[in-house]
Amino acid sequence: MGELKVKRVYLPADEQDGYRVLIDRLWPRGLSKDKADIDEWDKQLAPSTELRKWFGHQPELFPAFTEKYIGELEHNDEAQGFVDKCKTLLSQGNVTLLFGAKDETHNQAVVLKKWMETKL
Repeated sequence: MGELKVKRVYLPADEQDGYRVLIDRLWPRGLSKDKADIDEWDKQLAPSTELRKWFGHQPELFPAFTEKYIGELEHNDEAQGFVDKCKTLLSQGNVTLLFGAKDETHNQAVVLKKWMETKL
């Protein structure tokens, strides 16, 4: 069984990443598609534009952001489909959720990973 990971998309791809999925709604600034080296871009897993703008990557809002984002994921049919796909992928190796935010602790990838782990 592989491992579900999170990683900044700006960091170089690594063999240990396995299947690489960008989960940002917007393409990361200044990064070419070749350099990103992604297998899939799932914009529909990202927080809504309204929630992303409200959060603004302010650490003090992270607990409320987490709750609101999980609420969005629970009502997102494509999110459950992605979890099912990842179950299959994880049986073959690692899956890495890629994000563009500078803060590696307070971002949607951290929330998505924890949510997915309850569904896998």
